Amino acid sequence: MSAEGQDTGKRETRLGDPFEALPYRPGVGIMLLNGEGAVFVAQRIDMPSDAWQMPQGGIDKGETPIDAAWREMKEEIGTDRAQLLAESREWLSYDLPRDLAGRLWRGRFRGQRQKWFAFRFTGEDRDIDIAGTDHPEFSTWRWAPMAELPSLIVPFKRLLYRQLVEEFQPLVAPLAR
Repeated sequence: MSAEGQDTGKRETRLGDPFEALPYRPGVGIMLLNGEGAVFVAQRIDMPSDAWQMPQGGIDKGETPIDAAWREMKEEIGTDRAQLLAESREWLSYDLPRDLAGRLWRGRFRGQRQKWFAFRFTGEDRDIDIAGTDHPEFSTWRWAPMAELPSLIVPFKRLLYRQLVEEFQPLVAPLAR
């Protein structure tokens, strides 16, 4: 915590462990819900696997978290046809596996510390264009039940996804009416 009481993203470290001394990269995540309460998930182009994830990304210098979320939505899925429903109460973080941390972000971060936003998708499926973005990140996408999210993501993000499901689950019932 800083002197002002804000979480700086740094954690207590084990003496001499350089990995644990690394900061978290500040980022945002997007839970995009359709009218039935299902969540947008996609598979990454750069990491072939069976894992599905929600859109996420870094916060640019001088950018607010909500502005970053809108930008990331447009950059990653090609649309911003959405209505903000909720913001996570807390910043949530995850650690990358050590071997991956050394390759991503030039080894400067141990993981990400994210503010998450839930949005209601107001467009139609054809408005989503993962291939038409400047730098496509996803190879395929689908709508998934929120309860399945933790089982779809890579293991090191499962706890974070469980926390999101717990916090945002109450948003589903009003959408499905």
